[in-house]
Amino acid sequence: MTKLDHLGVAVHDWRVSRDWYVNHLGLTVEFEVAERGVVGLLDSAGLTLILHQSAPPPGPAPFTIYFQVDDVEATYRALSANGITFVHGPKKVDWGYGAELLDPNGYRIGLWDEVSMKAKGEG
Repeated sequence: MTKLDHLGVAVHDWRVSRDWYVNHLGLTVEFEVAERGVVGLLDSAGLTLILHQSAPPPGPAPFTIYFQVDDVEATYRALSANGITFVHGPKKVDWGYGAELLDPNGYRIGLWDEVSMKAKGEG
């Protein structure tokens, strides 16, 4: 069996990034090593996103981090009401149906849900 368990990304400020992912996407802190500028954030499925303070690569990130949510439309409305700016709201895109935003480091974050993906993202 192969299972993705951890994903590490470089961030400008690990504390700012930690707070953003916890407050806006509901991840929980699994561990912190403040003296090394590292924090592990756990999602509800057991994947740990490890943020380590270092200069992210220049230019747009060559990847997107996708988060499955309960309801992409409701999540979009709630985050927008809290001042989060989206690249685009929920709509049909090349990968299916969902919304995209940027985290504090400029990493593209995709949001989707199973119901909307099946109803609006196929075909």
